[in-house]
Amino acid sequence: GFHLSGTVTEPATATEPEMTYKVAISFDRCKITSVTCGCGNKDIFYCAHVVALSLYRIRKPDQVKLRLPISETLFQMNRDQLQKFVQYLITAHHTEVLPTAQKLADEILSSNSEINQVHGAPDPTAGASIDDENCWHLDEEQVREQVKLFLSQGGYYGSGKQLNSMFAKVREMLRMRDSNGARMLTLITEQFMADPRLSLWRQQGTGITEKCRQLWDELGALWVCVVLNPHCKLEEKSCWLRQLRKWGEMDVCPLEDGNYGNELPNITNALTQSSGHSQDSLARPRRTVFTRAIEGCDLHWQDSHLQRIISSDFYVSPSYQREGESLLFNSQGQPLWLEHVPTACARVDALRSHGYPREALRLTVAIINTLRLQQQRQLEIYKHQKKELLQRGATTITNLEGWVGHPLNPIGCLFLTLTEACRLEEENCLEISDAGDSKPPVYQHVPVVTGSQDSGESYLSLALEVALMGMGQQRVMPEGLYAQDKVCRNEEQIIAQLQDLELDPVLVQTLRKQCILLLEGGPFSGLGEVIHRESVPMHTFAKYLFSALLPHDADLAYKLALRAMRLPVLETTAPSGDVTHPHHLVSVVPSRYPRWFTLGHLESQQCELASTMLTAAKGDMLRLRTVLEAIQKNIHSSSLIFKLAQDAFKIATPADSNSDTTLLNVALELGLQVMRMTLSTLNWRRREMVRWLVTCATEVGVRALVSILQSWYSLFTPTEATSIVAATVMSHNTILRLSLDYPQREELASCARTLALQCAMKDPQNCALSALTLCEKDHIAFETAYQIVIDAASTGMTYTQLFTIARYMEHRGYPLRAFKLASLAMTHLNLAYNQDTHPAINDVLWACALSHSLGKNELAAIIPLVVKSVHCATVLSDILRRCTMTAPGLAGIPGRRNSGKLMSTDKAPLRQLLDATISAYINTTHSRLTHISPRHYGEFIEFLSKARETFLLAQDGHIQFAQFIDNLKQIYKGKKKLMLLVRERFG
Repeated sequence: GFHLSGTVTEPATATEPEMTYKVAISFDRCKITSVTCGCGNKDIFYCAHVVALSLYRIRKPDQVKLRLPISETLFQMNRDQLQKFVQYLITAHHTEVLPTAQKLADEILSSNSEINQVHGAPDPTAGASIDDENCWHLDEEQVREQVKLFLSQGGYYGSGKQLNSMFAKVREMLRMRDSNGARMLTLITEQFMADPRLSLWRQQGTGITEKCRQLWDELGALWVCVVLNPHCKLEEKSCWLRQLRKWGEMDVCPLEDGNYGNELPNITNALTQSSGHSQDSLARPRRTVFTRAIEGCDLHWQDSHLQRIISSDFYVSPSYQREGESLLFNSQGQPLWLEHVPTACARVDALRSHGYPREALRLTVAIINTLRLQQQRQLEIYKHQKKELLQRGATTITNLEGWVGHPLNPIGCLFLTLTEACRLEEENCLEISDAGDSKPPVYQHVPVVTGSQDSGESYLSLALEVALMGMGQQRVMPEGLYAQDKVCRNEEQIIAQLQDLELDPVLVQTLRKQCILLLEGGPFSGLGEVIHRESVPMHTFAKYLFSALLPHDADLAYKLALRAMRLPVLETTAPSGDVTHPHHLVSVVPSRYPRWFTLGHLESQQCELASTMLTAAKGDMLRLRTVLEAIQKNIHSSSLIFKLAQDAFKIATPADSNSDTTLLNVALELGLQVMRMTLSTLNWRRREMVRWLVTCATEVGVRALVSILQSWYSLFTPTEATSIVAATVMSHNTILRLSLDYPQREELASCARTLALQCAMKDPQNCALSALTLCEKDHIAFETAYQIVIDAASTGMTYTQLFTIARYMEHRGYPLRAFKLASLAMTHLNLAYNQDTHPAINDVLWACALSHSLGKNELAAIIPLVVKSVHCATVLSDILRRCTMTAPGLAGIPGRRNSGKLMSTDKAPLRQLLDATISAYINTTHSRLTHISPRHYGEFIEFLSKARETFLLAQDGHIQFAQFIDNLKQIYKGKKKLMLLVRERFG
């Protein structure tokens, strides 16, 4: 029959009791067309109970009773039996069925009801008529709900994975030739187009998120697959075309190359540009994610040559036709397929996806034979132009449409088709470990079936060959962040797949042959001698090739990797005459770089390639030298060269064995280059770089240290040279690390002192103190350094620097020199009346204490300087108090006599200080009273008390103070409350 029903029992578990479910399944022409189950499952896949009942029917057909359609059974009943049947049926289900039964009875008894206009009655067990649509049951509402839910989660909670598994389900349906594949894809697309974020992103002009972009790409690619179904009906195709056009015309529809309109506002738009540049972007038609599928609707499979290619392994040209040029066959008689490569590959993908793997393989082989022939022709063309192109040193020949990063992923598609034919399916390959990472695939060589003589080729070696051809294609960097990012991503995906191949002798031979072709391929190869300025760089690809070739052919590996090191977009400015592709006309942009959004990533890949070569060349001086030259010529970023230097250093100094001097010297040379590059530019890592360089030079040995000390001015600033370089070289650790003998220690010390004096001359402000410290052990050098400080003191140095050096001199046992420098520092200082917390106060107090300890003469010399520089009353009174507490000259300078008496404030030099202090108090008082608020009154009274203490040190101090207070009362009589407080305290 067409209807299967049964009850399914789900056994009890620890938490759930035993459950029984009623299941009903309709089917028609070997397809399940509808299902219902009591479990109420809401999912796009069948529940376990439906599956269980279906499997039971398939495995035990004889256990399932086969019955006639119910209409046949009813036909055999008489009037009484029919009445009995209906009444029993209503009684068994009276709650559910009674209202429906009553309604039907009313309609049947009414002569003009709709039921009576139709002949016969429906029978759900009788199946559909031959003209009816028959397709697998698909719960459309569930598909919509799930897609909507996953999209609303915006790629979080694994929703991206869920959507990808729905796409995989569509591919599986296509492969089983299940017509629901296209239906399900339509439902998914409708939900994607209804995603509310699309209009939001469009309004804000921001890009679609990365995860979402990749899903849209897969959606576009799947539609290309659907419309290229080799056996679809014309009406189906025209229906899809209408849908795709409708979606493509919606303004929220994402564009093929990334975001809405131009990715980012062109940074050079403000500058005048040639009209050609701006018009070009307007003239280019709008391409959405569906454009390729819409174009795909125009393709058909009727071409007889194409039909013969895909239907037979033995389709070859007759041998007598093989002499002349042919567009259909190569010289061996194998068929060619000369279609636009990505389109031809989309056909392969469609064949594979719709369950035609043999046909897909045959077309793949024809495409590869065509690519080989093109490669040969291009080589011949290049041989004729070689001389001229090499003289120009650049080329305008390049592909505007790259195969890697292309929306249709042509290379990935061919690679997959070929490797799938070579996969060894293990017994338990379906068991994926808990972590979810499946084991890498295992491949075997499967010979290519051809009609011509045995080629000795395998599908696996073809897979490697086509991947290398595609990756090595010279192509222009596409426009826009997304398209550029996709180039990098696709390249990494293909390389990851290549790394799954075990390189046996057959594959190594393919690899070598293709690498040689790529090196000789001129402008058609990204590894050719001349490339276009805006060619996609080959660093990531070359790194794979280098590692793969190295064990088999080191010379070829190095030749290829060194060739790939270039990054011409950073080396040359755009040639003015290059008009091969107007929308890449960088010459109209004054900027040095075109809009390469992935430049940072590309430069780091260039660095990775260099690092891989350095590691491999360890111990081989000649190879290291060539790699070093390539780095110095091609890498323009100081931070990347620094990273390479660090990498080389790490590899050269393993923890468990001796250092490798060849690589150490390379690390040092790269480090020196970084020093020169960053000497005059600001770099936040500069201190780290300088310290690292000294460490590296120490590892290399004493000669390297002498060398950097002697040529410091081309590598370091004076401050770095004295405070980091020389200080580290002279440290105890360095001497221990190098276990130097006395002459070597002396040589280093002498170089460090020479450097110190040169730096002190060049930048006394920042280097004088370091220079003095470095020269301590050599009397002549120390004296020279001191003289440099004295010469610079009057002009180029601040009081802070001079006080610091003065204190250092006192600490070293040169008190008179310290006094001289402190006096010079005082002349640079100026403390206003309100700067009573200034950081220099401690220096002033120290300088006065030093002068006092030296004797009366020194104190007499410094007091006029203090009076001139310091106008802060509290500081002056503090100095005065300290000078009157003990007798001067306690430092006991040899050859001097001290009286041991305390000094009087009535006589010079303290009289001058006392007068200055009183005058400072008077000035400060007036300044404070001009804008005083009541909350500061108490503080002000305390300030006046301090002033009184100072006034009283003078002979007529109490009279002076009384006059001062009277004066205040007179001038500020308006401040009644304050003057009341003044009277209370001071009378």
